[in-house]
Formats: sequence, structure tokens, C-alpha cells
Amino acid sequence: MKKLFLLDAFALIYRAHFAFIKNPRINSKGLNTSAIFGFVNALNEVIRKEQPTHIAVVFDLPGKGKREEIFIDYKANRDETPEDIRMSIPYIYRILDAMNIPALGVEGYEADDVIGTLAKKAEKAGFQTYMMTPDKDYAQLVSENIFMYRPSRGGEPPQIWGVEEVKEKFEIETPDQVIDILGMWGDAVDNIPGIPGIGEKTAKKLVAEFGSMEGLYENVDQLKGKQKENVIAFEKQARLSKILATIIIDAPIELNESDLVYEEPNEEKVIEVFSELEFRTLLSKVVKNPEASLVPNASQPNTNSDNGQMSLFGGASEEVIAEQNESFKNIESVARNYQLIEDATGLGKLVKDLNQQTSVCFDTETTGLDDLNAKLLGIAFSWQKGEGYYVAMPKEINARKEFKQLLSSFFENENIEKIAHNIKYDLSILKNEKIEVKGKLFDTMIAHYLLEPDQRHGMDYLSETYLHYKPVSIETLIGPKGKNQKNMADIPAQEVSDYACEDADVTYQLYEIFKAKIENSHLTSLFYDVEMPLARVLLDMEREGIYIDSDALNEFSEELNNELITLQEKILDKAGVEFNVDSPKQLGDVLFETLKIDEKAKKTKTGQYKTDEATLSKLEGKHPIISEILEYRQMKKLKSTYVDALPKLVDVKTGRIHTTYAQTVAATGRLSSNNPNLQNIPIRSTRGKEIRKAFKASSEHYKILAADYSQIELRIIAALSKDQGMIDAFKSGQDIHAATAAKVFDVPLEEVTKDMRSKAKMVNFGIIYGISAFGLSQRLSISRTEAKDIIDNYFEKYSRIKEYMDESIEFARQHEYVETILKRRRYLSNINAGNGMERGFAERNAINAPIQGSAADIIKLAMINIHQKLSEQNFQSKLLLQVHDELVFEAYIPEIEKLQTLVKYEMENALLLDVPLEVELGTADNWLDAH
Repeated sequence: MKKLFLLDAFALIYRAHFAFIKNPRINSKGLNTSAIFGFVNALNEVIRKEQPTHIAVVFDLPGKGKREEIFIDYKANRDETPEDIRMSIPYIYRILDAMNIPALGVEGYEADDVIGTLAKKAEKAGFQTYMMTPDKDYAQLVSENIFMYRPSRGGEPPQIWGVEEVKEKFEIETPDQVIDILGMWGDAVDNIPGIPGIGEKTAKKLVAEFGSMEGLYENVDQLKGKQKENVIAFEKQARLSKILATIIIDAPIELNESDLVYEEPNEEKVIEVFSELEFRTLLSKVVKNPEASLVPNASQPNTNSDNGQMSLFGGASEEVIAEQNESFKNIESVARNYQLIEDATGLGKLVKDLNQQTSVCFDTETTGLDDLNAKLLGIAFSWQKGEGYYVAMPKEINARKEFKQLLSSFFENENIEKIAHNIKYDLSILKNEKIEVKGKLFDTMIAHYLLEPDQRHGMDYLSETYLHYKPVSIETLIGPKGKNQKNMADIPAQEVSDYACEDADVTYQLYEIFKAKIENSHLTSLFYDVEMPLARVLLDMEREGIYIDSDALNEFSEELNNELITLQEKILDKAGVEFNVDSPKQLGDVLFETLKIDEKAKKTKTGQYKTDEATLSKLEGKHPIISEILEYRQMKKLKSTYVDALPKLVDVKTGRIHTTYAQTVAATGRLSSNNPNLQNIPIRSTRGKEIRKAFKASSEHYKILAADYSQIELRIIAALSKDQGMIDAFKSGQDIHAATAAKVFDVPLEEVTKDMRSKAKMVNFGIIYGISAFGLSQRLSISRTEAKDIIDNYFEKYSRIKEYMDESIEFARQHEYVETILKRRRYLSNINAGNGMERGFAERNAINAPIQGSAADIIKLAMINIHQKLSEQNFQSKLLLQVHDELVFEAYIPEIEKLQTLVKYEMENALLLDVPLEVELGTADNWLDAH
């Protein structure tokens, strides 16, 4: 018997996503991979247990379908696809391709229509077909050789519904009567209206009595009361609902049996994508030879570490399997020469050898991750594969001083290239010891980031991927995370030595691979002239820190607390009952049961009412309590996230806040700021501005200077597109949004109204991010037609911009990447995907990445040049922060005029374009007033 499995993609993806909603699988970059893992686990389980001879996964394709054409509000109640699911789709397509499983879909038809059509055709061709889905609507298709395969849930086995099971479940004579039940009952999820007052039980009863909807209307006189009135009054709606509930079985798709034959996975592709996703346990279940190789040059985003097997739809771990891949080499299986050095004589010999090298890798071992306060325990060195030397730093003061003097002769040698993984941290640790590191730098983490911006860049991951070597984990030495974890200072130097030498050895081996790749590619200048010099700039910025007025924030916290108490009293007064405003469950009960604000209020999977911000925002205006609850939440978040948190992050020794900048997080090239994240401090609200106001100059001898690029992304797209109209507007110093409004609305510049300018501004910035007519209409609260006209006029007047956008997409289609002015690449392998959603996402990136990435490159160049000039000219003023397109300085008052001239020149001339760059400067006692 030919056995065909047809999987309803989105039904299974959504189910997997929400199954893990309480315990999502989140990777180190914050990406939720629940949907990917759950879907693949379900797919693999079916292949393994059911052994289909034929298989396909069917997707809903974007665009208006047949049902929307006859009922415009079909599925109108559905929430927007969660971002986590949208991000998962491209990976799922790649996995299906790797597993040689066809992904099907037909524009204008839903997945159930395609599955229904194929199932009926397969039945005629002698197949037994299993429709894998949790969706009850499919029951109407069940026949002697067509089954519903409902996936396992909560540890229960999967359910297979044949004709008898469907008849029993719906209390009907034949499966096609499911359509009549659904037509009468309706479907809130798909917004099929049905007949008011008729639910599931009544629909089953009416179908049992009259056989069908048609039978119901032939015998409507037998009904009584309100039910009769509704059935008669809503006949048109009922018949429409039956049409909407009917799965189409003649969609335009052929049953190509040969295309659906189950084939063994392409092991190389599966290993590649699973390695990127780190689904190591799952890998062993999907391919026969998982240890064959790990692909060293994959260019797709990584997602999640597969550190255990999860129950598919139970939402909890059934078994956690520690990853044991015996195919990896390790410290016990390779030849090595690792030596511990604990005396000055041994160190003297080592330093002599070090100074004879051209490139040396080093790695510091410390008491913690806080580089400002961590103590140096030792340094490992390597300059040849399989060799390593660990210098354990003495605790005795004079001996330690002698060690530092010997080591300084190496680190200050400008002729030797210094290599490390996350070198900025190691440089900071050495600064604590007054050891300066001179000469060329090479950071393997940054090198890999440039080569593969969407992957992970941790040393262990890179070692497994490129060297097929599994390093000793830190937990092996100090134990697992928790209160009983030891400190590295507690471990004898002999035990630390092999661990530290291995890190240096592995990093050196990675250096040899990455150096060749960097120097034989487009990345040489970007790496050596931008990213590596920038590491030193960021190090100085981080160590300098910025002063905040903790007393002012504490006072503001008290003000907010009083406001919160007052606002809470208002909320309780309007509610008329006592409840915990911070409890979503209690709040939901008050809003929707006590106050009955929305009779159709939605509930979460756990059965409580939804009270998230998006839900409440839609209800604003229906009751005054809603706006007060939203204000309460915003105020509370502001207080906890910033006002109360920032003073606790002030370093005890310096009295300043020290953020950490990461160069290897954002694929666009932008820097990220952590602990604390100073790039997300709110500035739009009045209360939010009070936070920036607390960032001040540290004494009366200094001011805060803020320098901000004006409309840099618009200037870049004008330069890249070579649109003469926009270039001329910038060159003449016109207000670009007013100039755009004049063109788009075809009026003289002096007649541009505030409303016109506002609309033009939204289009100017929205175009960069691929804004649609629908998106513009939502943001400007105008009709979709008006929004479309504005965009059409924009592209008519700025025709080169439209051509440039099309050219960018076409370039990406041909090369599967785009690049910035400085050749930073963003890889877009999904640009040619068959799925419209993932293709559209890639197309938007094709337009945006070169612009946003070029802006990031420009400000990095400016930072490097400014930092160099400040050092060369012995300025007392310091560069403190980089936030988006802005640089923040602590300006020594006698230097302010000179500093302003230097900063403005270097920023505006960091990279010469056809459009002039413009920088706005401000100076004040605090960051808010300077901005």
C-alpha cells in the first residue's frame, strides 16, 4: 500500500510554538526556536514511526485567498503572526530542503485546500493518505483511505481518525456532514459567522435531525422561538458560512507521485543546518552518520542549542540528554605539549621565545567576567598547533611585579601580532595590571563575525565547527552554575593550566583559518582598518564610563512611586473592587467579568483573559480605566528597568556606569550595548527624558557634548541610488522632508503644510524599511488608497530610488548577499525562496542592510579618527558613548570649541559621499539638554 503523509505546516508550527510558550527554547542571541524544534521533532517522529512511502509539507502562501474574495472579513480576527514564528519559517524551509521533503503551496488557496485536493487525487491513485494536523475541519475529508493524523500532545500518543472516529466525534452519519456542523456553528478562529445562538452541541443535534443545512432550511417550520428566528434571519450568513467551511478539493495542483516519494535526507545539508541550529541530539535521529563532518563555512543564522529532547507538544522536558558526540577530538585524544610556568626563570625563557615570533595567541584567566574588577590569575600563550604555555601569576607583590615587567616586554613589542578571542576583554584585564598591548591585533571572534555575521561566534562553537574539536568546558573546573560554583582563583594552577593552554591553542588554530579567509577576501580593509582599531576605541570608552546622578534618579524614583500609588487608587476606584493591579489574571477578571468592557475578550492558552499591551491598546476609549492601566504599566516599567536599576550599576571604584559594547551581535554592523543597554533609554516621553537628564558631566570643569548625524540613512540612500533630486535637496540644505512633501504633493515648497511634511517624513524613513501602503495607512491613520497614492508619487518623483531598490533585490537574487560601502556583507540565502513571506523578508533586508550597515561603518570610522586625534593632541576630553547615530563626549570646558570643530569635521568627513553628511552638536551639563 502506498502511504502518503501530508503535513499542515502552519498548524503544526503554531502548535509547536505555543506548546513551549511557558518554557520556550531561547538561544544565546534571544531567538525563540520552539517552533523549529517542535516541528522538526514531529516530522521526524512521523517518518520514523509511520514510515511513509510518500510525504509532503503544505504551506499557506501569502496573498488573498478564494474565501476572502467572497467574504472580506474571513480570518479578520486572527492576530498577526508572532515574530518568533515569522523568524522560524526560513529555517524550516531549509530543513525540508535538506531532508528532501517537498514544500508545497498554491497561491490563493489555503493549505487545507491543497491537502484536500491531493488527498482525493491520491485516493483515486491507490494511496492511503494521512493528513497530519490538529485542525478539526479536516474531518470532512476523511474516507475509507483518507485519515486525519492528529499529533501527540502532553505525552499522549497521536490519534488517527478514520470514518468511524469522525462519526463518533461529531455524532454524524457521514464525514461530509462536518461541513454542515461547521457552517451552523461557525468558527471564531477563522471568523466564520455561522448562525447566532447555535453552538457545537446544537449544530450536531440539528444535523442529526435534518441531515444537512439544506435539510434544516427545508424543515425550518419545525423550529421554535428564538432559534427559528435566527435560522430564518441569518439564512444567507449560514449558507455563506457553509461555503467558507468547505475545503476545496479541486485546487490547481497535480499529484506528481514521483516528486512525493520519500527519500533519505541529504546528510551533508542536514548536518550543515542542524550544526548551525546546534540540534545535535536531533541530528543523530535524522541522519545515519551525524559525525561525518561539521560544515565550516555555513552562512545561515544559528538558532538554538539542542541540549535535550523535548516532549513535542507537552510544553515540558521529558528527558534531557547531555550532548555526547564521541566523534569530536578532545584534549585526551590529541598529541599536545602544554606547560605550566610558575617561576621567573621559566617565564624569562618563555618571553625570549615569545619575542622571536611574528604572531602569538594569548588568553587571560581571571576571577570573573567583570573586566574592570576581575583579577588576573594567569595568561596562556600559543603560537603553534598543539603547543601552549600557561603563566600562573604569583600572589606575592614583588614576584608579581617581576612577572609583569617580563610580560610587558612581549606585550609592548609592536612587531608581534597579538591574537585572542574577544580581545577587548583581555586588553582590559591587562590594563588593570598596567600592561599595555601594542602592535597589530587579531580577534578571532570578530573575524568570524565578518565572515559569517549570522552565526554564533563563541570559541567552543567555532572549535567544534571548524576544528572538529570539543574543548574542555569551564564547568569541568569550577562546577555547574549556581551557589556552589567555585571561582577560578580556588583552582590549583596545575589544573587550570591544561584548560587555559587548550583555549590559546584552539584560538591560534582558528586564527590560522580565519586569517587566510580574511586576507583572501573583500574583508581585509574592513577587518584591519575598521573593526580591529575600533576594539581599542571601545575599550577606552568602556573603561572611562559615564557619570550618573544617582541621587537625582533616587528622588525621581520616589516621585514615580507616589504617582504609581495615586494612579493605582484611581484604577481601583474606577474598578469598584479591590484587586492586585499587577496581576494579569485579576486584572482580566475585573475588566471582562466585573466591568464587562469586552464581551468577546480573548483568553490565553492557560484560560485567563489576555491583558497584554496590544490587547488593552485596542480597548482604549471603551472605558477610562484602560488608559490608566497602560500608563501605570509604562511608569512601572520605566521605574524598574531604568530609574531603579541604573544606580545599582554604578561601579563602586569609579563612581560611573560602564556599559559593554559588542561588535559581533547585530548582522548589520551596528554596535550593541549591554549591562546596561544605554541604546534603549527612552527619550520621547517626559518621564523618559528625566533618565537622560541624570547622565551628567562629572565635575564643574566638564560639559556633556552630543554629536548626532542628521538623517544619515536618507543621505546614504540618496548617494547609493544617485537620485539627483534628493542629492540636490541635501546639497542645497533644504529641509528634506519638506522638499519631499513638495514633490509628492506637487505644491511649492513654501506651501507645504505640517501635515504634508509629517506624511513625507514617514515615507522617507519608511521606504528604507520597505513600508507598504497598508503599513503607511496604519501609521498615518489614512486610507490604504491615499497611502498607495503617496508612495506611488514618491517613486515617480524619486525614480532612481525605486530603481536602486529593485537593483539591490536583483543583485541579492543573483549573489545571495548585499554589501555596504565598505564591503560588509549580509547574506540572504532566502532571497529566492518559494515562500512569499520569507522572500519578502529577504527583499526588505536587501534594501535596508546596505543603508543601515553603511551608516554603522561611517560612525565607526568617525570614532576611530576622533579617538586617534584626541590621543595625539592630548585632549582631556573623552569619547564616552555611541548610541545609534550619536556620539557622546565629556568635554573639558577649555577645549570645547576645539573639540566641537574636531568632532564635526571628523564625523562629516569619515567617508565622502555624493551627499554631504551633516552633524548637529549640542553642549550642556547633562545628556538630555545636550542632545
